[in-house]
Amino acid sequence: MDLGLKDRVYIVTGATRGLGNATARALAEDGAKVIITGRDGASVEEAAAELGPDVVGIAADNADPSAAQCLVDTARERFGRLDGILVSVGGPAPGFLADNTDDQWQTAFETVFLGAVRLARTAAATLGEGGVIGFVLSGSVHEPIAGLTISNGLRPGLAGFAKSLADELGPRGIRVVGVLPARIDTDRVRELDALSGDAEAARTANEARIPLRRYGTPEEFGKTAAFLLSPAASYLTGVMVPVDGGARHGF
Repeated sequence: MDLGLKDRVYIVTGATRGLGNATARALAEDGAKVIITGRDGASVEEAAAELGPDVVGIAADNADPSAAQCLVDTARERFGRLDGILVSVGGPAPGFLADNTDDQWQTAFETVFLGAVRLARTAAATLGEGGVIGFVLSGSVHEPIAGLTISNGLRPGLAGFAKSLADELGPRGIRVVGVLPARIDTDRVRELDALSGDAEAARTANEARIPLRRYGTPEEFGKTAAFLLSPAASYLTGVMVPVDGGARHGF
């Protein structure tokens, strides 16, 4: 199946590793040109070089108010256009109500929520018909995850923003999608499993609750996200797509 990605231009934030990196790889392998970001300059440069000649790395923090315009300008200057953006960011600090500090909440809000809003707003001002804005969210959009109180508070709000944005931008032919990972085998998920004190036992218990009885791979997530960002998904907008092996039992 031809996704129609050849020579299209995307920004993928938080793409030095994990879900963002897997999505950037899937886009590039299908012929897209990609701007990737990460907070560490050396890591971004290394990731871009590994992903291929049509991938450009920019050191940027989603929380930086100047980052969004810089990324959009880079895409247009380097490749002459912008077709879409996937906003991905590392998960906020884990913890329960009594564990998380005001500073942790503020940092997460600036990075996970406000940074995503700013990136989407800036991209929307440049995108034309056929453009797409994607958000990497979480299964916590539908059901809170124990021990991830900050994420539980912010991700559903960002999903609501994405739904509102889909209504606002739809008449311009711009789509908005959310991708909701659950237990994908990334560094972040392995770190969360380790917080239990027995990472192997935590993984076994989590896999038992997943109908497919395993964690997903970053590659599986990346291919799904790349499809949603592609012209092949041209009539999908305002959707929140779970990539979770069936972990969410609701319709």
